[in-house]
Amino acid sequence: MLKIILPTAMLLPTTLLSPPKYLWVNTTSYSLLIALLSLQWLTPSHLPLKYTTTWTGIDQISSPLLTLSCWLLPMMMLASQNHLQHEPISRKRTFISTLIIIQPMIILAFSATELMLFYISFEATLIPTLILITRWGNQPERLSAGIYLLFYTLISSLPLLVTILHLHSQMGTLHLSMLKLAYPAHTINSWTIHLSTLALLLAFMVKAPLYGVHLWLPKAHVEAPIAGSMLLAAILLKLGGYGIMRVTLLMSHHSNPIQYPLLAIALWGALMTSSVCLRQTDLKSLIAYSSVSHMGLVIAASMIQTHWSFSGAMILMISHGLTSSMLFCLANTNYERTHSRILLLTRGLQPLLPLMSTWWLIANLTNMALPPTTNLMAELTIMISLFNWSPTTLILTGTATLMTAAYTLFMLLTTQRGPLPKHITLIQSSSTREHTLMILHAMPMILLIMKPELIT
Repeated sequence: MLKIILPTAMLLPTTLLSPPKYLWVNTTSYSLLIALLSLQWLTPSHLPLKYTTTWTGIDQISSPLLTLSCWLLPMMMLASQNHLQHEPISRKRTFISTLIIIQPMIILAFSATELMLFYISFEATLIPTLILITRWGNQPERLSAGIYLLFYTLISSLPLLVTILHLHSQMGTLHLSMLKLAYPAHTINSWTIHLSTLALLLAFMVKAPLYGVHLWLPKAHVEAPIAGSMLLAAILLKLGGYGIMRVTLLMSHHSNPIQYPLLAIALWGALMTSSVCLRQTDLKSLIAYSSVSHMGLVIAASMIQTHWSFSGAMILMISHGLTSSMLFCLANTNYERTHSRILLLTRGLQPLLPLMSTWWLIANLTNMALPPTTNLMAELTIMISLFNWSPTTLILTGTATLMTAAYTLFMLLTTQRGPLPKHITLIQSSSTREHTLMILHAMPMILLIMKPELIT
């Protein structure tokens, strides 16, 4: 763990002391080295938990997410270069520093074996994200988007804090492996157990986000700069899914009536947000709503608490992290050229950027879970475990998957085909930096098809 955390911390002086000419080269290449070093976490272990220090440990739930978060840092830097091209050097340094500061917090959140440490690092990621959105966002509405993000997260996490403190006073420990043994199963019918379960889940449901408390997400995505969107889609949503997985493991499987309404809302939300996607005019908003739809499946699978559903949720989180991040990058390349995210104003770009349309095709096909992608494996695993739990869920999940295919094809056809709008006369050709970024997204997706057991 220290092999990764210490070099990540040393990225900060690298950013502040690098000469302006080599700022991007130094930080990106150094963070890419850290990302390559983090691949060692994926080595299969037969131990339930590999302890690295007293408070942190890595197991099969956290190792894929930790590797994903390390892999994303160099990509966020690559994606932001054009966006920050005309900014003064001090602002560039501040921007990169904000991205670097968030990294150790995410690593701590995914590897904490103690609930209070997890809560602190979970909440700490909010501040740099807020700075990214409110300072480097595109429109004036970014302030209201920041307020939405702040209040949704804070209001939902207050009951979580109270419950964690209550658990500590009851158990005398907040260590996850100890809590699993000592969680108060003897007071099953007591309403306090149900309330504390709801409070534990609520913060993660908002972060995931569950349909109904998802309104902060499209706002934050639309206003955030590209690095903010990638961070939100690929990592911060996964914090919610990871938290749900960790907390549901503590609960008694049979006794909890709370899981039924949450499961129903999650599946209904997947269907609703898919239908919202079919009516979207804003490209970034469409990709953001598709994230809500996919995370609905993750929440539903996590609530069932079987081995199959957990491994399906994990594969979907990783696959969706890479796919949605790639889609946001592609949307950003269009936005940087046409200065618009409205689908009608940015259509028919295939003749102008033919190589980019290949990346669009790959990203959209993985988003709609085409075989043999890991997305398909995840969706099938989740559907089978849901169908095994209750056959009725097949109607909702089946319709949601059909809708996903429909809006993904709609997005691909609108951006790539059709007549070129009259106002697009001159367009900058795609650069090596952008293609490198797409390769860094597509390569893990393709390689994971060969060996999916690394993330199950």
